[in-house]
Amino acid sequence: MIKRMMYRAEWVQGQESAGLEALKSSAQAQERVAKGELMTAAAFSWRNNLFLYYECIDGELPPEEVAGAATPYLKDWPGQAEPRKWIGMIDVFHFNEPASTEHWLRKQPVERRAGRVAFLKPEMMSSYIYYHYQLQEERAFFGDKYEIIAMHENLLFGYQEFPKVVEEPVVPGRLHTKGTPENWNDSRMDLHFQPWEDGYLYFKQIDQVFAYYIGDAGKEGE
Repeated sequence: MIKRMMYRAEWVQGQESAGLEALKSSAQAQERVAKGELMTAAAFSWRNNLFLYYECIDGELPPEEVAGAATPYLKDWPGQAEPRKWIGMIDVFHFNEPASTEHWLRKQPVERRAGRVAFLKPEMMSSYIYYHYQLQEERAFFGDKYEIIAMHENLLFGYQEFPKVVEEPVVPGRLHTKGTPENWNDSRMDLHFQPWEDGYLYFKQIDQVFAYYIGDAGKEGE
């Protein structure tokens, strides 16, 4: 069974360039994909943040085994008995989910794998989850099969693939209600997001560090 993993980390001040170079030069993620332990592995950088998205096949790998080259350059996060370099992000929305390895394999070539980020207003976080969980589990309408949005504090990180694949989920929804607004605009997502410095709402694209897929021969972009 495929398990989707999403993590956030922060660079030690002044170590971002060295950390990114070490990560780009490492073959660790590519080797995990080549061995069939991961279906997809991707990393994205934004400001002093590093994000990981990867899909484990028949097991679960910690982020250190996917992007271990970055470890010496990352901050420690408090909050547990032992400091952590990586914070697991909470999956707060996806249109689709893996039903099996075969179901999750890409049937058409992926032209681009992308990461994006946005900030929610702290007081609107619960509302955002409420609306999106309804949409997700009521199967109110269909969307991008491989899109997923994760949260840490009020920061959202999203993973996408292009061209988008839109299909009906195989896994049944977990809700039998019909609470999703018939017109999604009535959920007023514009009131949920914290504006950027330039006044823009919603998500902004961020830089890809690497992206590998089990069906590809090599690395996509940097």
